[in-house]
Amino acid sequence: MEIILLDSIENLGGLGDRVKVRPGYARNYLFPTGKAKFATPENIAAFEARRAELEKAAQDTQTQAETRRERLEGQAVTIPAKAGAEGKLFGSIGPTDIVLALQAAGVEVEKREVLLPAGALRQTGDYEVELHLYTGVNATIKVSVVAES
Repeated sequence: MEIILLDSIENLGGLGDRVKVRPGYARNYLFPTGKAKFATPENIAAFEARRAELEKAAQDTQTQAETRRERLEGQAVTIPAKAGAEGKLFGSIGPTDIVLALQAAGVEVEKREVLLPAGALRQTGDYEVELHLYTGVNATIKVSVVAES
């Protein structure tokens, strides 16, 4: 299925690109979120008429993400958790816990922005966690997991 992108999507394309994707991906994600439309002549003409407006909106979002990255970069949070004698946690620290710790520190972050490719944190220690703020805009924060006393 050929579509036209109305926003930059990582690993797929940029604003205005015509790409082929699987029908389910388009139907279930791209169309409902407003990130793409069918690549029909009418939709292409409508996109070209609105191109400047969409590019300005994308640039504004990019600028806001860059500003947030500058504010978040190097941020450190400490999360207390119950742990055994060897530092193994009773449970785990996931994206929700990291978001709550950042919100307590006065920083607004959404759960979907927290990337934990190796899974939840299950040991005490210091970790570097990446936040995906926008396409091509990532920030790294330091998360310290300490044992509760």
